[in-house]
Amino acid sequence: MTAPTTTANAPDETPVTGSGDRRSARRFGILALAAAVVVGLLLGYAGGLLTPKLTRPGDTSAEAGFARDMTTHHSQAVAMGLMAFQKGTDPEVRQIGVDIATGQQGEIGTMQTWLRSWGLDPAGSEPAMAWMPDGAALVKNGLMPGMATPEEMTELEAAKGRDFDVMFLKMMIQHHLGGVHMIDGILDAGGDPEVTRVAQVMKNTQQTDLANMNAAVKRLGG
Repeated sequence: MTAPTTTANAPDETPVTGSGDRRSARRFGILALAAAVVVGLLLGYAGGLLTPKLTRPGDTSAEAGFARDMTTHHSQAVAMGLMAFQKGTDPEVRQIGVDIATGQQGEIGTMQTWLRSWGLDPAGSEPAMAWMPDGAALVKNGLMPGMATPEEMTELEAAKGRDFDVMFLKMMIQHHLGGVHMIDGILDAGGDPEVTRVAQVMKNTQQTDLANMNAAVKRLGG
């Protein structure tokens, strides 16, 4: 009389096995989907890394010319800024000097990194300012817009006290005005998005510096 009880339980075991299979299938599907998403992300990152290399600026591009010429331009500003920090007597002049020196040295690093990432040499074969439509006319005695002559740099180094402070401010104002004109040139070229972004930050910073330096000259009676 107890035999039918044993056989009655047998059919109940099959659905349990089927449910387990379905749960395993769902887990496998989720894992496969996650793997596909990861692969998609990796392919996207790879595409992002490869795209700049395929479209990177060339040796005679405006971007390369700007990076090289602005590095030279910035280098003089760094030297002047360090001089102001060391020799300036007015606290604001000293602060302006160190801010310009540190800020533009950082930008030099950025521009040199661009050139390396583009596979280009720090110095190109093109003349200075050749990347700008009116560039050749802007070079005076081998100097780019706003740059001080060797004689002016010597005079600045020899100056002292308030005379130094005022001379530094006036020379750096001219230096920044020339730099902003060069920055406008690369912004007009509208090429590499990263170059455009950094150039706009440079312009904003230099325009703020110009406002502060003009106010300082006025305060010092220059």
